[in-house]
Amino acid sequence: MEQSTRKLIEKYSPMWTNKQIWEFDQLNEDLTFDLLYVEPGEKIGSWNSKLGYKDSVLRDTVVRSFDHLSEGCRLLVANKGKEKIEENHIPYLMGVFADMMIDEEICLNFDLENDCFSVEIDSDADIIDCKEFFEEFYHLATGFNYDIDTGIPEDETEAEMYLTRLQEEFDEKMLDKLGDKYLPGNNDPDTINS
Repeated sequence: MEQSTRKLIEKYSPMWTNKQIWEFDQLNEDLTFDLLYVEPGEKIGSWNSKLGYKDSVLRDTVVRSFDHLSEGCRLLVANKGKEKIEENHIPYLMGVFADMMIDEEICLNFDLENDCFSVEIDSDADIIDCKEFFEEFYHLATGFNYDIDTGIPEDETEAEMYLTRLQEEFDEKMLDKLGDKYLPGNNDPDTINS
């Protein structure tokens, strides 16, 4: 993991859970960002270039334009019309990007560049780097903080069965108490309804 990524993770730990991201999205329903892809080795270009996406919904735009990231471009994210990122959006952005990449296990590099949040695929990452990166976002998927001893078995199969059983027991208790208001697992309503 690159030093800049490590520093940002340390600064904003613990990383946000899906529930926190969803709540932030609900409080900021019309939240959009200015996005700019920068070619490998290039300096920041114009936000009005063909690689710029002004006033964009983050997830939708990144999914549609993922080829730029996979081709080695870095993505700069700024608050709409400001050409810089507000600090309170950085942990949100880190959580959203990790969440988008967690299924593919694509390791990312995070940085701050020209007052913007910068993200790129870590093409030099080996399996240890990826493990280290996603351990920081472990609770994004499971709801547990990784650095707390939870009694989870070391064996992967046993750990999966243990976590599944814990989640099912918890879901059952919460459904009894809250009924339809409860969101099973560490999901958001949009994921459950899709």
